[in-house]
Amino acid sequence: MYVAERIDFRERPRNFGQFLLDWGILSASQLLTAHGEMALADASLCDVLVSSGVLTADDAYRLQADWLDLDYFEDCHLLCDPDVLNRFDPRLCLKHAALPLRMQDGHLLIATGRPDPVTTADLGLPGPARDARFVLAPEPAIQARLAAHFRADLTRAAATRVPAAESCRNWGRNGGTRIMLTMLALTVLAALVLLFPKPMFTALMLWACLTLAIAATMKSISFLSFLTRPAPRAPGPPHPATPWKRPKVSILVPLFKEREVAQVLVKRLQRLTYPKSLLDVVLILEETDTLTRAALDGADLPGWMRIVIVPDGQPRTKPRAMNYALDFCRGDIIGIYDAEDAPDPDQIDRVAERFAQAPDDLVCLQGVLDYYNAGQNWLARCFTTEYATWFRVMMPGMARLGFAIPLGGTTLFFRRDVLERLGGWDAHNVTEDADLGFRLARHGYRTEMLPTTTGEEANCRVLPWIKQRSRWLKGYMVTYLVHMRSPLVLLRQMGPWKFIGFQLHFVTALSQFLLAPLLWSCWLIVFGLPHPLTDLGSPALIRGLSVLFFGVEICTMIFATRAVAGREHRHLLPWVPTLHFYFPLGVFAAYKALFELVFQPFYWDKTKHGLSL
Repeated sequence: MYVAERIDFRERPRNFGQFLLDWGILSASQLLTAHGEMALADASLCDVLVSSGVLTADDAYRLQADWLDLDYFEDCHLLCDPDVLNRFDPRLCLKHAALPLRMQDGHLLIATGRPDPVTTADLGLPGPARDARFVLAPEPAIQARLAAHFRADLTRAAATRVPAAESCRNWGRNGGTRIMLTMLALTVLAALVLLFPKPMFTALMLWACLTLAIAATMKSISFLSFLTRPAPRAPGPPHPATPWKRPKVSILVPLFKEREVAQVLVKRLQRLTYPKSLLDVVLILEETDTLTRAALDGADLPGWMRIVIVPDGQPRTKPRAMNYALDFCRGDIIGIYDAEDAPDPDQIDRVAERFAQAPDDLVCLQGVLDYYNAGQNWLARCFTTEYATWFRVMMPGMARLGFAIPLGGTTLFFRRDVLERLGGWDAHNVTEDADLGFRLARHGYRTEMLPTTTGEEANCRVLPWIKQRSRWLKGYMVTYLVHMRSPLVLLRQMGPWKFIGFQLHFVTALSQFLLAPLLWSCWLIVFGLPHPLTDLGSPALIRGLSVLFFGVEICTMIFATRAVAGREHRHLLPWVPTLHFYFPLGVFAAYKALFELVFQPFYWDKTKHGLSL
């Protein structure tokens, strides 16, 4: 294989800082400040100077080229030999910001945007051993050339990174068969209901009651675990004796038709206290999204924020966009924010510190999601209460019990090497977050809840709420079916305990939404109206069901009350009883999700943001 001549800073007669001092580009105080940041951060001097505004990115490239005695190529000089370039892995070239140009005087000429040690072996080229020579060029120009040349390959790879056995992408090939089988199943079900109405009603009613009882039991155990088992200690800085530098963190922010929040997002991310020299915020835009691009054109993006354009393709989903942008990232930790997010300022600091202390099998950190527009209307208040119950009580309780947990779609942070090894996100799954949470567990990795909060915008209108929830429920259905393709394999990979938790979580959640109308019918008994159960069941059975329904409602109130009892949420306490009227909205979403599962399994019903601005 080619072995590139390494660029070694130690071989230079003077370091880059001294070079800048000698030329009068830096003052001694500026250099001292920069070195103080470098002592605690895995960043180069150029990263620090550009992020602090001392140098522009273009000046930094030119000065490094002078210091290293390398030629500097502008964008117009990056002319590639396609036969040479096609021998390389485009994803590795993007990752290392290296563009193989051509053979020159028997040597391979490579343009690099990062003067770090790199070899052609790092770029995935097998072949005879030869030396390579480097020129320096702007990293954005290099990545743009790679993206243009390998457009078809990168677009296809973004949709197929996850192995086919763990993806739902093949469902689109048999749409006619899926619809035909669904129609057949519905016909059989309708015939059974018509022929045996009372037995069918009884069977479905018993299943609804059973799953309701199981769900309540599981939530109660998780609640008790949350109350009684100690929470993981908040991470602090690594021990002073441990050599540690803060790593570079890339944050993926997928944007699609986000004109209302794009500029607000930039301001919110600027509040992050993590060293900007180590932040790599990638704003991901779809090629067809001219609205968001126009909005960002008016925003003054700092040097640590950049835009990656995703080529148009199918499916047009958030996970496909993140798969495409993943190779453009510079960080060892990959994070995700949504367009409307407002994270705690010290959030990235806490993520980096926790990963520095964590064992290798802890590869994902999930932050707490909250809503900053809880007072907007009744729906926003209930949505905020539901999120507080899930992220502040149930998920921590499930994690302390040792269950695998479905991830939220934002405030997620991953070790990059593991994320790449697992193939990133399933581009065809509309709840790629929940799917990835269980794929991590299947491969022996752990997720931990991190006590840091990100504010989001609660859906405060009924129709958008139903659309968003239908996408989540459809994704839940898809995730369950994908992972249950081979139940024995799933059992072996996850182990009995996590396997049981997986079954209980999905089966009860989906059953409760789809069969809720059967449970609602029991109100007929309360008002003395005719109901099938009054003919089929004894008074003891009716009393037992009444106790079950009443007990579940009481438990729901207790869980929600505990979740919003803190100082930030206690204004929601009077609204907790109204959750009884909030959760039924999910039934409409469930049947919309079931319809789309058959007819539009990959359709992404976009959530509109900015309604609270």
